[in-house]
Amino acid sequence: MRSTRTAYSLKPTQTSSEPSFAGRLWLVTGFFVVLALVVVGRMFQLQVVEGKTYKILASDQHEVQAQLVPRRGTLFVQDRFDQTLHPVAKDRDAWQVFMIKREMKPEQATSSAVALAPIIGTPAEELLAKFLSPTTTYAVLAREVDADKSDQIRALKLPGIGVTKVLARFYPEQGLGGHVFGFVGTDDAGKRVGKYGVEGAMNGDLSGVYGSLLIEKDANGRRLSIGTTDLAYATDGSDVVLTLDRTIQYEACRRAAEAVRVFQADGASITVMDPKTGEIWAMCSAPDYDPSNIRKIEDVGILNNPATFVEFEPGSTFKAFTLAAGIDAEKIAPSTTYEDKGEEKIDTFTIRNSDKLAHGIQTMSQVLEESLNTGTIFVMRLLGKETFKNYVRNFGFGHKTGIEVAAEADGDTRPLDKKGEIYAATTSFGQGISVTPIQMVAAYGALANNGMLMKPHLVKKVIRPDGTKIVTPIQQVKQVISARTARLIGGMLVGVVEKGHGKHAAAPGYYVAGKTGTAQIPDPRGGYLKDATIGSFAGYAPVENPRFVMLVKIVKPRTVQYAESSAGPVFGDMATFLLSYLQVPPERPYIKKPDLPLLPVTSSTTGTPAIVPVTASSTTGTRR
Repeated sequence: MRSTRTAYSLKPTQTSSEPSFAGRLWLVTGFFVVLALVVVGRMFQLQVVEGKTYKILASDQHEVQAQLVPRRGTLFVQDRFDQTLHPVAKDRDAWQVFMIKREMKPEQATSSAVALAPIIGTPAEELLAKFLSPTTTYAVLAREVDADKSDQIRALKLPGIGVTKVLARFYPEQGLGGHVFGFVGTDDAGKRVGKYGVEGAMNGDLSGVYGSLLIEKDANGRRLSIGTTDLAYATDGSDVVLTLDRTIQYEACRRAAEAVRVFQADGASITVMDPKTGEIWAMCSAPDYDPSNIRKIEDVGILNNPATFVEFEPGSTFKAFTLAAGIDAEKIAPSTTYEDKGEEKIDTFTIRNSDKLAHGIQTMSQVLEESLNTGTIFVMRLLGKETFKNYVRNFGFGHKTGIEVAAEADGDTRPLDKKGEIYAATTSFGQGISVTPIQMVAAYGALANNGMLMKPHLVKKVIRPDGTKIVTPIQQVKQVISARTARLIGGMLVGVVEKGHGKHAAAPGYYVAGKTGTAQIPDPRGGYLKDATIGSFAGYAPVENPRFVMLVKIVKPRTVQYAESSAGPVFGDMATFLLSYLQVPPERPYIKKPDLPLLPVTSSTTGTPAIVPVTASSTTGTRR
């Protein structure tokens, strides 16, 4: 019987669950494609999306810091006629010189100090002391050097000495009002910050926003290559356009400095405002300071703006408000009369007129023209203490105006809250209370503006980095007196200039309204300083349609006695310029002004300027 055999194949049988060679090939190819996409994507992120970030991370610490510091906004003043803007405070590129001690060998210190000293203007001995100090590892050697000096330092290739670009504040219009502009310093964190003036008051707009850099690190403080890195770039500050007129500001600064020289005074200030809008056209005081060289200032008191921060007793310039209150409350008229006996006794005090004379029957107009203290006391009594106090505070005295200047003082009208008639009596002629020049300008602006008190302001508009403009609104504060009262008091103040003690404040061809004030200076120890006064003149013109209101204040003039011979002539000179500059047509024929006694009185024995003695006009120290 033939056996049956079964044939078996040794070739393995292919199953459907195992990948084919072609499948495996596609799998490997796909893996590398995905990997390539990840690599390309990461490269795109690093080089394009985060390219600037990693470029900064590759820089040294100074360059990193430079990317995070915003450029500060520019302060501008404007030319009235062609509307061109002129920068008065702006940022510029400068270079900071620094030392890293670990990169400098001790034997290199002397040669480096000798080479660097003449470039940055620091004595070699001082530099060497820093290089060899055992406690110093890093030091800034010069904060602001120009590009040429920076190139010289780099060319020397001194070990441990580096130069990096920084932002520096530049004030191109020197002598144009450092008190108004302020300056830029640093805070405790090393950030740039505006101090004093507009730089301080508008710091939030000018400073911009600092950037930030967040780097994820490991436990040892090393940056993780796959960690999170967040960079927020700095946002530049906004530009600020001031209300100052460049030409008017220049003329005010020039005359303030000249007044200090001619009258041998401790200081002088001139403030000019548009009474209809509250715009400040000029605000300048002397002596001034240069914001670019703040480190050279020895007395920090000079940093405060005298026009907004320094309080003073106004003296007889205040009498205009007392009489305006009396007219507005219908207690008096310009023709109302009273008997001037030359003095008034209140409690244990005796108040006299500045000339110590009794003038007999006088009108209210003559009270201003002759600056009679007894006349303002007469009006205050008719008003009553509370009504009088309300008018004083409604005119803006006793609280800040809110002008964009750091810092501003309140003034002091608290004596009016005290019991006793003496405090209201002395306030009626401007003694015993204190005011600031900007308050006086604003209050006289109300007299010039039909009784409406305007908020004074120095900022015309803010220009954001994106071009958006924020215009400062014109703000009415309060209708203090009626328009009728304002017209009547204006006519009475013209009489002061035409017939009274304000003749030297006249502007030929125009009717000028204004009032003199000569006040004594309080002694911190009590009483008043001997032979020391503040002369001021406040007023506006032309009286029918005032184009400006102005205050001139001169501190401790030594060559003349009364404000009519110091602040008055300066006011008249500045007013004549303003009316011409503003192209205001004359109201009447030109009348030559009287000769002004501006020259110092000279001693016949020594040939040197002699101080004119100041004679007290009353037991309470008021002057005309």
